[in-house]
This record gives sequence, C-alpha cells and structure tokens, in this order.
Amino acid sequence: MKQVSLILFLVALLSTLTFSLLEVYDPAIIRDKIEAKTYDIRMSLLWKLKTYHPTGEIIIVYIDEKSIADIGRWPWPRSIMAELLNRISSDRPRVIGIDIMFSERQDASNDARLARAIKDAGNVVLATAFMVPTGGQDVRAAANRSDSLPTVAGPDYLWDSAFMTVKTVSGIDWKRWVIKADKVNLPISDLAAHAYLGHVYSNPDLDGVMRWEYLYLNYGVDCYPHFALQVARVAKGIDIKDMVLFGASGIRLGQQFIPTGLNGRTLIHYVPPGEGYRSIPASDVIRGTRTPGLFTDKVVLLGTSALATYDVMVTPFSANTPGVAINANVVDNILHNSFLKKSPGVIELSFIIITGIFLGVLLPRLGAFVGSAVSILVIALYVAAGIYLLAYAGLWINYTYPLTNMSLIFFSQTLVKFFLEERRARDIKRMFSRYVSPKIVEELVNHPDETSLGGRKRLITVLFSDIAGFTNLSENLSPEEVVSRLNEYFTEMVGLIFQYNGTLNKFIGDALMAFWGAPLSQPDQAELAVRCALHMITRIKELQAKWHSEGKITIDIGIGINSGEVLVGNIGAEGMQMDYTIIGDDVNLGSRIEALTRKYKTHMLISEFTVQLLREGIANNTIKGISLRGIERVVVKGKKKPVTIYEVTSLDPQSPSTLTEPEEDRIVEYKEK
Repeated sequence: MKQVSLILFLVALLSTLTFSLLEVYDPAIIRDKIEAKTYDIRMSLLWKLKTYHPTGEIIIVYIDEKSIADIGRWPWPRSIMAELLNRISSDRPRVIGIDIMFSERQDASNDARLARAIKDAGNVVLATAFMVPTGGQDVRAAANRSDSLPTVAGPDYLWDSAFMTVKTVSGIDWKRWVIKADKVNLPISDLAAHAYLGHVYSNPDLDGVMRWEYLYLNYGVDCYPHFALQVARVAKGIDIKDMVLFGASGIRLGQQFIPTGLNGRTLIHYVPPGEGYRSIPASDVIRGTRTPGLFTDKVVLLGTSALATYDVMVTPFSANTPGVAINANVVDNILHNSFLKKSPGVIELSFIIITGIFLGVLLPRLGAFVGSAVSILVIALYVAAGIYLLAYAGLWINYTYPLTNMSLIFFSQTLVKFFLEERRARDIKRMFSRYVSPKIVEELVNHPDETSLGGRKRLITVLFSDIAGFTNLSENLSPEEVVSRLNEYFTEMVGLIFQYNGTLNKFIGDALMAFWGAPLSQPDQAELAVRCALHMITRIKELQAKWHSEGKITIDIGIGINSGEVLVGNIGAEGMQMDYTIIGDDVNLGSRIEALTRKYKTHMLISEFTVQLLREGIANNTIKGISLRGIERVVVKGKKKPVTIYEVTSLDPQSPSTLTEPEEDRIVEYKEK
C-alpha cells in the first residue's frame, strides 16, 4: 500500500510540474482555443450575476439594412455623409467618431462638402487603417523583431494625432514588444486635416474571437492611439498633450491611468448585445425623424452594420457584431475605467503547486468517497472563485491548467484505486469463495480490511467431522459408489457450514474441517459452530433414512468442537499453492475431541473452552434449545493438561439451554488418537 501511495504521489507531482510549466509558457494554441472558451462562458455568467444599467452617453448611428434600402446603395455619396454629419453635430455632441474609411477620393464637390462638415463639427475622429505585417500581433513574434523604430515619412496631420509624450518604464525595453505598422492607409487629406485620427488595427485570438484591443501601435518614430482611445479623449475634453504613453505599461489620460499589456493590449469588458448601447438608423437621422436633441452631450459613433459592408466580427457574445459596436465597448471601458484584467499567472501557478501537493499527499490516504468529495469541493471552489473574480474584481484567472491538473490527479488516483480495489476484490473472491459462503465473500469485498492474507493470531472455533465406519463402507462399495456417496454427504455438510457462515478449511479423506472467527470476526462463533454441528447431525439422520429406504449402506458421523487462539493466514508454497488455513495446538485438540465421540458413543463433543464462550448466552437465555452435559476431564494424546469435554444435544428450539458439569472429578488419559 505504501508503494502504491508513493506511485500516486509521483503521478501527482509529475502532473503538477507539467501544468506549472504550461502555466509559465502559456502556449497560444491552448490559451486562445481552450482557456479563452472558459472565459467566454464566464462572461455569459457574469451578466447573469450582475445587473447592468447603461449610462446612455454612447449612441451608435448605424448604416444598416434599413438605411441602405431607404437612402440607396452603399457607399453613399459624400454629400449624403456630410448631411448626416451636419444633422448629428447640430445637436452638439461631445464627440463624433466615424468608423468608416475615406481613403479614396470621390469627387471634388462631394469631398469638399464632407470636409466642410467635419471642420464645422470640430470634434470628429476618423478611423485610420495602419497595416501590420503578418505575425506583428503576437507578443513573442514582436519581441524577435528589431527593437529600433523605423523612420517613416508622413503628413503633418498624421503626426498631429500621435502621442506627444512617450515615456519608458524603467527596466523594460518596450520597443521590443510594441506592435509595429509598416504602412498606413490615411483618409484623404481634405478630411483628415480637420479631424483627429485613430488606428483601427485589431487582431482576433486564434479562434477568431475579438477579446482584446490594442490601445496604441507604432508607425515610424511615433506611436498612435486607437480610434476608441482618441474618441474617449475628445469626449473627456483632454488635450492630446495630456495623453501620455508609458511604453509596455499603460496610458495616462488626464488623471486616469489605463493599464495595458507589454504590447499595448487590453481586455475588452463587453456589454451583452441585449443590454448594449442605444442605436438609431442613419436614414432616420438624415430624414429628420429622430428625436430633437438626441445627440446633445453624447458620444456618437457612426459605422456600418449592414452585411454588405463586411464590417462584422466575432465576440464572446455574438458571431455577428459590427466593428463600431466593439469600438463602443472600448470607449465605454475607457470612460469608466472598466477594462478587465488577465491574471499574470502568479495566482494560478501558486494554486497548481499547492493543490497538486495537497491532493497528491491527501488522496492516497482517503477512501474513494471521501477523496472524491474533497477533490470535487476543491475544484468547485476554484471554479466559483474564477467566476467571482471576473464578476466583481474584473480579473480573468486561468481555468485550464489548475483545473486540468486537479482533475487529472483526482481521476488518476480514482482510476488506480478502482483497479486496485477491483483486483483486491477478485483476489478475495478467488481466495475465499471455496472456503466461505457467498454472503461472507461479499462482506469481505465490502470490508477488505477484515481480511488477513498474512498470518496473525485470532480466537476461532474449529469443527472436525469424521465418518464412523468408513472402512466398512469402502470395502463393500465400488470406488465409484464410494466417491458418489462421499460427494453427496460432503455437499450436504458444506452447505450447512456455509449456511451458518462458517469457513470450510479442508477435506481430510472422509473427514472435513471448518472454523468460525476468521476471516471475519464473529462474536457468536461458538454458538454458530454448535448449531451448525447439531444441524449436521439432524441432516445425517435424514440421509440415513433415505439411504436405508434405497437399500444402501448407511454411514454415521462424529463431530468435535474446540475454541482457542490459533494462527490464521494464507499458508503454502509462495507463488505455487497457497491455502487459507489455521494452525496451532487448539486445532489439534479439536481433532482429538472428535475422535473421542466413538469412545463415548455420541455424535458430538465440545471442549470446556467452547463452553466458556457459550456460558454467558446460556445464563442470560439468549442461547436456547441446547443441552450441554459435562462428561469428564480427559488428557488427549500430545497434551499434558486435562480438558473437560461436554456432550451436546438438541432441545426444543424455544426451551432454555441447559448446562451441567461432570459428576465425578476424575481425569481420564487417552494415548491413542
């Protein structure tokens, strides 16, 4: 058992080491395709635990299917876009973010009208497409690129939208981690000259779901804010010089600090679609059917949602989310400082190590039920902690590695215990099924600790039964008839031994040996042995009547019973033939007492040691229907001390048992068997 416990602990240790290393290195394939799915489930639960009350400060104007059907095919003339922008700005919103690309000229008249509308509004942010090379979105890939920032020429209006102050966090070479763009597809200069610009580069996880946003990226010698960050800055009335980038650490927006990862990523705190931001079709704004003053002092985002515009993405809540709706979530997160945070792994690593050692040491010492309960409780507590931390602390802790480690330890140990228990049950059944009744076998399987396959001393009651006149039987019958008669006799007697929960030890020629008190402890072992012997005598008389009616030779039996402390165990040739048996002087005494039944012409004799176990039951009348008559004290062969023997007969089952001692205090010595 100690060896099995050591193996189980080593399995737990190996599992803990493996998942600790996985937690440290966090492979992207596991992080984005497995762990991220557990995050999505928690996000769904999060909004069932919390009640969301939208502030109403963000309004999305959608160019949707209705608007296209009403106004005409997309893209619209820029004169119509100018009309839409003028109607929005007339309500004096805090900011207007246009999540639509204007990177190509249309015509001078249309471009001029839209440029004038942007200039008149004075608070417009335009989406700008920065191109990042393949692999630039991965932190590790970024770290392998050059740490120098390339010098790229660009127009003044582009530089005017860049971070004016960039600071380096001591000890971190942030240039190795920042996402680097090598091209930019700018809005046409007529429009961009009168607006703020923000990048809309984003990259989903490996499973295609948008969970993160890059709040800045590098192009040339400058770093540029995300479209949503620029919108939030204008909405808060913060000058661009008061927006400071701390490389690989975060962004200070006025008095607010927004933490980011090494590469400028932050985890979007999505609002469920059903509880999202107020929206209105663009055609309603253009036609003037909207509520007057709807956009006053609001953050207005203008974007597309019609399928023909191809600006839809996958989020934890939906596989069909317009890009502008994602930007609305990011703006909301910035305005209310409500981004979620991903645990750096310290919590998870500590939990993996602590629970791995705890379960590895504890489970081998516990039973299957208690061990399962403890494991399930620890797993459930960690799952609950993960949901709670995300819902109320905005912290995403890793589920995959800690839970898989705990589950693997639990199932491996349960599986090993299962096979060990199954093997032990098979061993017990194989070992005892030919010795004891099926009832006792089941008890041993359910309580394997009661078995003692190794030797130990126990108080037992042994029964010997022998056929009187067997020589005459064998001389007058053919060998086949002798065997048939013995088989019939032994079948009946063994059935009775099993009926009284005895253990059949062996057949010795025409004799049989059984005992009580092992492998299971039996406080009433003496009574069981005596009642079994009396039933055997009754049954042999019935068999005698049967054989007599069939004209067959009859046989009779003698039974001797003794109680005492003997050695019980699995004894024999190791790896060859082993028998569960008992050995000791008290076993031999039982055999000697059985031999005396023929001298005293009785069916059954028991020793004073067995009587001693029966005295209390006879005295308090819990043992009924038995008569014990003391005969005399005898010294049997191989013994020096005399032992009192008693004849046992049956009384009426409901009659009180009787016990009489020998009349004469004399000692008889027998030197033969």
